[in-house]
Amino acid sequence: MTQGGARRGATARVWLQAIRPATLPAAASGVAVGLGASLGARAPFRIDAAVLCLAVAELLQIAANLANDLSDYRRGADRPDRVGPVRVAAAGLVTVRQLEIAIVLTLGAAGLAGLGLAVIGGSGVLAAGLLAILALLAYTGGPWPYGYHALGEPFVFVFFGLVAVIGTAFLQAGRIEAGFVLASLPVGALVTAILVVNNLRDIDADRTAGKRTLAVALGPVATRAEYGALLLLAWLVPLLGAAAGSGPALLLPLATTPMAVRLVRAVHARGDPRRLNLVLRDTARLALAFSLLYGVGLALSG
Repeated sequence: MTQGGARRGATARVWLQAIRPATLPAAASGVAVGLGASLGARAPFRIDAAVLCLAVAELLQIAANLANDLSDYRRGADRPDRVGPVRVAAAGLVTVRQLEIAIVLTLGAAGLAGLGLAVIGGSGVLAAGLLAILALLAYTGGPWPYGYHALGEPFVFVFFGLVAVIGTAFLQAGRIEAGFVLASLPVGALVTAILVVNNLRDIDADRTAGKRTLAVALGPVATRAEYGALLLLAWLVPLLGAAAGSGPALLLPLATTPMAVRLVRAVHARGDPRRLNLVLRDTARLALAFSLLYGVGLALSG
């Protein structure tokens, strides 16, 4: 399809492909755990802050997906042999201009929600939001896209894990506690595991395109081990918390263990890389399920 044809054919279904809905459940994970951690710290619940945090998290995830689609297209990283889901720019389903407008609108909506959070939490919240926007745009865009230099995982761990959890808890409690930082580690690990699956699936195509992700740098064997290590980290934090006397409710997320074991086995299995599309989707679901249960456990342990 030509870019002119894309201008006429950008339907709602195409935009749904563009925002990659399989990745969106994980964006709520940090908010769920942050709320649980703040309730466990006996902070009063603020529904306005909770709703705005969720809106910002989802909008930033959508903006990141759109920006990566556009930047990878411009750099020629989305080749015809791509095994992941359709990239709308490379497939000619939308124009570059349409993607640029969609990114601006999405970031604008996130910015408005972020201003509401800044009113609640102060200038530090605004600064964190601006840094998150710059980081997502620089992931595959700009003069030195760090996602092409094996630094994507640290970005995801920090912004979609630590910042999301600690920021949500801070906006509820008005303070930062060591418990909030500890609670952010499983979320960071699980959301990062989604990117690990993505990069493992694309390892051959990325290597050919000159996109040096961490998976390309490590190789498939170490990348599979990285996935297992991230899930292990997520499980260790509530286990250690319960053992330290925080209460048995912290063990609630362990109910997702059968799903985690199945996913680790799937990652280590050999076969068509396309099978990892389902593993990616289910890892996002695991992150949300674990985080919801962990959030409840944190709230009950206070």
